[in-house]
Amino acid sequence: MAKSKKLKETKEILTKESLAFVKKYIDNASPTGFESSGQKLWLEYIHPYIDEHIVDAYGSVAAIINPKEKFKVVIEAHADEISWFVNYVNDSGLIYLKRNGGVDHQIAPAMRVNIHGKKGIIKGVFGWPAIHTRHGGTASKEPTPQVDNLFIDCGARSKKEVEDLGIHVGSVVTYQDGFDELVNGNWIGRAFDNRIGGVIIAEVARLLKENKKKLPFALYIVNAVQEEIGLRGAEMMARRIKPDIAIVTDVTHDTQTPFINKNVEGDVACGKGPALAYAPAVQTKLLHFVENVAEKNKIPVQMRALSRSTGTDTDSFAYANDGCPSVLISMPLRYMHTTVEMINKADVEATIQLIYETLLTLSPQTDLKYL
Repeated sequence: MAKSKKLKETKEILTKESLAFVKKYIDNASPTGFESSGQKLWLEYIHPYIDEHIVDAYGSVAAIINPKEKFKVVIEAHADEISWFVNYVNDSGLIYLKRNGGVDHQIAPAMRVNIHGKKGIIKGVFGWPAIHTRHGGTASKEPTPQVDNLFIDCGARSKKEVEDLGIHVGSVVTYQDGFDELVNGNWIGRAFDNRIGGVIIAEVARLLKENKKKLPFALYIVNAVQEEIGLRGAEMMARRIKPDIAIVTDVTHDTQTPFINKNVEGDVACGKGPALAYAPAVQTKLLHFVENVAEKNKIPVQMRALSRSTGTDTDSFAYANDGCPSVLISMPLRYMHTTVEMINKADVEATIQLIYETLLTLSPQTDLKYL
């Protein structure tokens, strides 16, 4: 990937300290509605690179550079991950669940989990009958995983034992799987959707500080909560900040694997750069501005089209207040909403570079008028 002269002022995009933060942040559990531990990690990392910060009542964080400037630009990611809620405990101590966000029930059988109870984390597993016992004599009768037949076994043998462990209705359950590295710069982990976005925007703040760049506007670096259940954190932050421009980063589907229809999902691949989207919520002039920045700095990008909503926090910023010119920059990702979400390091660095260079090119005088 070609790098611009400006970015060469920093020896590397992702430093050794950056990579340590990636692993720590990805491995930490931040389920929707309970993101506080992850938000603390994120704020601790970004704190040396900002001037001040705000935290709203539900835990979304805005780290701010140049807070006294009137013109406001947001760069944003969301902090929450999908999970489960404890819904019911039967007399034998088996735990039944409800979704918290769009968790995929088909991957659950035999997964190891952490149950976040009142007395701390209790380990458990999604139990599933052995192949010898579950077919009922014919393959056609073999059960399939459904939300209402999945259960967690934490080793307790009664409802009282479960309760004594501090597990209660409403306890959140997350998968144990964490960060790992594969060949060719590919990373896997839980909740790259969209904790990798939190890494990206924090790294942009670091580069601005280390390269001693002075922006002609206030920069709000927003890590929002509760995206997975309806873009709620971004909605609250958009109303509070009232930004003039929003640059949102999230993930999108790599469409190169089996079972994905490119006629529907488009042609996007890990390792070929971030994806920019045409969509009603994406302001076209801002999109073309970002495209030009990418071309000028030789940053590879991919294109896709979205009908109606983007399904990301872009929608919350675009339609907030009197309307805010917004753009979506997405990381290609394989196996979304599983414990082995896969991204490529080169795409992470390219996305950091694209947002960084875009901020250096933007100004309050940038013409984004519709007509």
